[in-house]
Amino acid sequence: MKVLVTGAGGHLGFNLVGALLEAGHELRASLRSLEDPAAIVRIKALGPVEVVAAPLESERALRAAMDGMDALVHAAAIYLLHAPGRDAEIVSASVDGVERAFRAAKDAGIKRIVLTSSVVTLPLTPPGARPVDESAWADDLRVPYFRAKTLAERRAWELSRELRLDLVSVLPGAFGGPGFVRPTPTIDLIEAIMKGAMDIAAPPVAYPYIDVRDVASAHVMALLSGATGRFIVINEPIPMLGDFARAMHALDPRVRKPLLTLPSFTMRVLPYLDGLLSAMGGTRRTMTPEMAATMSGRRFNLSSARIRRELGWAPATTLGQSLADTMTAIRALSAAKSISSAADRT
Repeated sequence: MKVLVTGAGGHLGFNLVGALLEAGHELRASLRSLEDPAAIVRIKALGPVEVVAAPLESERALRAAMDGMDALVHAAAIYLLHAPGRDAEIVSASVDGVERAFRAAKDAGIKRIVLTSSVVTLPLTPPGARPVDESAWADDLRVPYFRAKTLAERRAWELSRELRLDLVSVLPGAFGGPGFVRPTPTIDLIEAIMKGAMDIAAPPVAYPYIDVRDVASAHVMALLSGATGRFIVINEPIPMLGDFARAMHALDPRVRKPLLTLPSFTMRVLPYLDGLLSAMGGTRRTMTPEMAATMSGRRFNLSSARIRRELGWAPATTLGQSLADTMTAIRALSAAKSISSAADRT
């Protein structure tokens, strides 16, 4: 099958290209531009793949990228949680990007589309509630990224009916693992833990997590299955953030495990603590007031039973292995940046 992967330069997109090549498909990978030769070389090193420029703002470029393709895996989006002044951009990249990509796919004669959505399109529940499945939709959209992904997937389903497109959506949790060249909020969180963000206490947050390689394999299964509808892709049970720190401590004793988990009423002050830790430790911020308000008294409480039952998918990478690989990749990226900075000064 001839498949176009959008967002191929991203953490997931890069792993998707590798997984689809391994499955024997003919690949075309799109980037925002071709101005970075290293990005092109990195993707082509995975195997025989054509790399093209197709920014989401350009209907013409998207249409050209889809010419001759059988299927589209649409993974391009902006994944940011703390980005002052960029709310409209985050929403537009997802919502308008879906609009242009799906209409270009229709014009190009593509029938099968796999959309990368997110578990943030699902509602959070009070502790102790029954797990949420794919039939539910988030109704608290004050976090721009949550709003972007939810509105984009809803529009995708509208377009699939209007344009008669065969659509399946994959809803992954936050994903770590190798294959990134720029940190995402998930990678930022893991790096912050490495730098001591949870040395004393862990936030009372359930964090739906999955390794990026398992997300890629879910996309490949969804593409080939002929299934439609939505598929949640997470590790179960969903770990608390304190579990991350403890697992990372087991991997590297230099990463300290938290002495306690903060009580739930502290959620509202977490953005201020996050800002303080960011200033002191040089880490990127990941907790905003909107995020804290959305999660106050509620948590991610999800089930991936459908994809396990219908497609036979199951995570191949444990939380510990994924965190180990992520930590290794973070250190490698940091070392490469240090070498580059030193070279620039000479």
